[in-house]
Amino acid sequence: MTHIQPHWAFDAFFYHIYPLGFCSAPPRNDFTSAPTPRLEKISAWIPHLKDLHVNAVYLGPVFESTAHGYDTADYFHVDRRLGDNATLARVCADLHRAGIRVILDGVFNHVGRDFWAFRDVKQHLAASPYCAWFQGLDFNGHSSFNDPFSYEGWNGNYDLVKLNFQNPEVKKHLFAAIQSWVKEFGIDGLRLDVADALDPQFLKELHSFTRGLRPDFWLMGEVIHGDYNQWANPQMLDSVTNYECYKGLYSSHNDHNYFEIAWSLNRQFGAEGLYRGLPLYNFADNHDVDRVAGSLKDPAHLYPLYCLLFSMPGVPSIYYGSEWGLAAKRTPTDDSPLRPSLELSTAPTLGIQPDLCNAIAKLAEIRLGSPALKYGDYTQLFVSSEQLAFMRSVDGESVVVAVNASHQPARLELPLPMSAAKAIDLLNPGDSFPVHDGKLVIDSVPPCWARLLRLKRPETS
Repeated sequence: MTHIQPHWAFDAFFYHIYPLGFCSAPPRNDFTSAPTPRLEKISAWIPHLKDLHVNAVYLGPVFESTAHGYDTADYFHVDRRLGDNATLARVCADLHRAGIRVILDGVFNHVGRDFWAFRDVKQHLAASPYCAWFQGLDFNGHSSFNDPFSYEGWNGNYDLVKLNFQNPEVKKHLFAAIQSWVKEFGIDGLRLDVADALDPQFLKELHSFTRGLRPDFWLMGEVIHGDYNQWANPQMLDSVTNYECYKGLYSSHNDHNYFEIAWSLNRQFGAEGLYRGLPLYNFADNHDVDRVAGSLKDPAHLYPLYCLLFSMPGVPSIYYGSEWGLAAKRTPTDDSPLRPSLELSTAPTLGIQPDLCNAIAKLAEIRLGSPALKYGDYTQLFVSSEQLAFMRSVDGESVVVAVNASHQPARLELPLPMSAAKAIDLLNPGDSFPVHDGKLVIDSVPPCWARLLRLKRPETS
């Protein structure tokens, strides 16, 4: 069932940056050093973003924190390791002038132990006026940090202190911060960290509040499991992270099993799809999971994988550096390999598929110019272990997507649910294919590649 009305996000191609890593920030904040404007590095990458046809950037945590950014100390000030508020304002202005929207990480479920109100609790104990700001605060016990009180940490991590959303002062503080971000930086939306752990009533109030700030403000939530409609609906969020297809994109290639990703796409977006019309946030990797180039058994599969990412329903996103096939894995205790500092002059030499960048730029250009690939419905046409074909259609445009994960060319005959005379390949210029008796005959889909075929109706052939 379609829930979400059309929005600028349907036209978006996101580039995801984790600023503390990307900008070579020190691993911990000393809270005394003068601000260093490392964020300005992002502005220097704008020409590269434009070459990729990126039109939206998602910046990970940028506000004052203790270490990794998800342990907030102050929602109103940019992390001194990245600069100050004026630095972020300049970067956002540079991006906006280039036609690139900006969303920030909204880390609202929890704060760090250096959060100003929690420090007050540590200093004044039960006399602190901020005791009611924190979930499960209890002066009858001790914390794992040997505080003379206990409290609830997020997911058992006691360096991350859960906020109490039953306290209106907490929500008032967070909404004031968001309002300042819109006013100072002109942000276009938020990605909500651990949205599935946030209080639903808070999400409803957040929706109303941000729509009051600007009607097209976009709220996208991090959700790992469950029914995405539980969070993405007209009263709460506009979108959530599509972790189901994130997994299917790489494992269907590793297992030579396109039936997996085909099942997910049909379940999500087919005629009876659960999320038809919902711009799910599609990604192949991010700051929390292994780089897809390190997850794939066959590096050549990066090409059909990204062909799928840019042609499936939803909003595509690239994690910085992955456009060159950077391969990195996290360890049980360290995410830093996933969050490296990169220099534009050397980054292309670090990946296992440096030519992938040009392919992604071409795919992005095609998608941005195709209403069917941005807004169209989804109809599965064919699936086998290493080939998948589907059609996207909207407002008179239909595009057939045929992807081949094999190292051999594939011949496909695809029954079409509409009348057409021939198909023009948008991805491989100069190629076209006939339609005979209602079947699109593709004599060859190149190895580890795809064809994106715009159908020509008989009267326009």
